[in-house]
Amino acid sequence: MKISKLKLKHQIWLIFSFAIIVFTVMELYLFYSFSDLTQKRAANYGNQMIEQTRRKIDSAFKDIRVSTGIVVNNKLVQEFSVAEDAYKRVFDAGLYVMDLMEYVRSFNSYVSGIVLNDMQGRRLYSLASASGDIFFADRYEVFIQRYKEDSSLRQKGGMFTTILTDEKAGTEQFFYIAPIVEARGGIYFSQIVGYCSIVVNKDNIDGFIENMEMTPNSSLYILNNQNEVVASTNSNARSTLFREILSMDKGSLLNGMEATIDGEQILVHVKDLEEADGWRVVSMIPLHELTSDMNPLRRVSTIVGIGIILSMIITGSLFINNLMRPVMGLVMDMKKVGRRDMGFRIKVRSTNEVGLLAYDINRMIDEMEEMAKDMINIQTRLYEAELIQKQAEFAALQSKINPHFLYNTLNCISSIGLEYGSREIAQITSCMSKIFRYSIKRDELVQIREEIDCIQAYMKIISIRYGNKFSMDLDVEDGLLEMKTPKMILQPIVENAVYHGLERMDQGGRLQVAGSMDAHGDVCFQITDTGRGMEPEQLAALQAKLGMEYPERAPDGQSRSGMGLSNIHNRLRLLFGEGYGLTIESRLGYGTTVTLKIPMLLNAPEPAEE
Repeated sequence: MKISKLKLKHQIWLIFSFAIIVFTVMELYLFYSFSDLTQKRAANYGNQMIEQTRRKIDSAFKDIRVSTGIVVNNKLVQEFSVAEDAYKRVFDAGLYVMDLMEYVRSFNSYVSGIVLNDMQGRRLYSLASASGDIFFADRYEVFIQRYKEDSSLRQKGGMFTTILTDEKAGTEQFFYIAPIVEARGGIYFSQIVGYCSIVVNKDNIDGFIENMEMTPNSSLYILNNQNEVVASTNSNARSTLFREILSMDKGSLLNGMEATIDGEQILVHVKDLEEADGWRVVSMIPLHELTSDMNPLRRVSTIVGIGIILSMIITGSLFINNLMRPVMGLVMDMKKVGRRDMGFRIKVRSTNEVGLLAYDINRMIDEMEEMAKDMINIQTRLYEAELIQKQAEFAALQSKINPHFLYNTLNCISSIGLEYGSREIAQITSCMSKIFRYSIKRDELVQIREEIDCIQAYMKIISIRYGNKFSMDLDVEDGLLEMKTPKMILQPIVENAVYHGLERMDQGGRLQVAGSMDAHGDVCFQITDTGRGMEPEQLAALQAKLGMEYPERAPDGQSRSGMGLSNIHNRLRLLFGEGYGLTIESRLGYGTTVTLKIPMLLNAPEPAEE
């Protein structure tokens, strides 16, 4: 059977099945067996080795710190450092201090010597014979003096020194020095009265890295904060080499980085010690020692790659003509369709799947033209329905504002009537009649002057209710009074400021209503009270409600405080668009400011565009 007579699905399956199987098997064998395995093994090996060494050294340094802390924090050691009486110094405290140092040195294998120096130059020591001579040399005093003068020594509680070379004995040593701070409550209380110097047993530190299992030419180093080699498996370490390594990216060094050193590819790991500031453990492993057993696999991978390329060339040459000719014709016709050549239809060039696809595309184009006509009609109807929906939402939002105000006002009238008598009730009733007449006006847009009069009538009621407990200032530009505004948008905000801000104050509260034009020609009102203010969480919740399209649909149990403000905000957005509405600022103990922004209205506004 000729391949050209097969269905296109079968032709594509035949080509890609063969190519994918060969390519997948070969590439998986190449990459997973060689590259990925080699790199992971190298990185894991180096990381495990350096991490093991770091933990051992950190453990040893921690033991040194703990041992030093036992000495410097001992009360008799502190008393011994400040004692003036020679008898008391030698017999009362000296014997105990000496026993303590002997105990610490003998039970900590990393400590080969301990020396106590007070501020008067007196010295007490417990030393191993191999490390004792260095303490009596002048170069030790000069070496250690700069650490005693370091202002950060007390803050850190102690520090490890750099290496001191004893040229006479041919040895290298480093120390841990910590200040003795008097804490007994004497005349030297909280002062440094001496220093404790610990000779670190360098032989034991060297033993950590000498026993590490490494490749033949691998190197492991312990560097101090001056990049001096404290211990290593390579006697030819160079300081310039470490400066080059440590200048590399720290995150890459932590996980292992390949570097070229003396023409050789090296895998470098660097980890900081936790117990010694600036100290590091560095490992360098030649990559060829980790990958030498992978060379046969490299050769096999090369053969596999060549096989994949040849296979794809042969299979592509056999089937490309049979596959691409009808497909390319279909692509060219689809480009004409994409240019919206109305009335053009795709030519059916074959009877296989490409031909069926062309037939279905032609049928789809016919249906799409019919659907486009239907969608234009549907979109027109949806736009009209959306306008009606917005008008209904606007009316619903406005209807939610007035009942809340009427409820609170009626409570005020009831309270005043019971408490004071008819004069106050008459005043409240007069103000209420003004507000009622204003609220039932048929006009949805009113003059700003009328809205201000409504606020003044409301504040008259509040002033009677609370006995002039707080005052209100009006500062509205005269040029705004004749402009238009939606009805009943300022009064609910003022009411909210009274009941949630000023009502909780004993006296002295102040409410300010200001109106002005901003730089963009919009009308801005600011209602500011000096009340209690809001918690940050409460303010954030209220601002979130302003962003909700329908705050009245909040889930059951959720707080509905600030619902009036949300309704006003949504009412203004429905009328004028997204650029208008409310913003709220508040600080606990300072008060709250509500800013309302509407466009300048000299006539009735046009509906906002979507």
